[in-house]
Amino acid sequence: MKKFLFLHIGFVQPTPEIMSAWMAWFESIADKQVDQGGFMDGREISKSGTRNLPWDMESITGYNIIEAESLAAAEKLAESNPFIASIRIYEVRSM
Repeated sequence: MKKFLFLHIGFVQPTPEIMSAWMAWFESIADKQVDQGGFMDGREISKSGTRNLPWDMESITGYNIIEAESLAAAEKLAESNPFIASIRIYEVRSM
């Protein structure tokens, strides 16, 4: 089994319906999930300086690490997610 990182992009204030849809999705992937988490405040550090990151439609708001046979299988799991703006999927390499 390979591991994949889902990065959840976009924020809107959650309604009860959004929360219910998210909880149902988390339950649907529970047997494939290795870890999950969310973010609050953030900063970007670059050669041009540091800036606070906004909490908006371009924010990375959370992540899941899941196990799947392939990128296509991971994508299929992500497609059923009630995402706000998008989900980015990366295969996790062992180091």
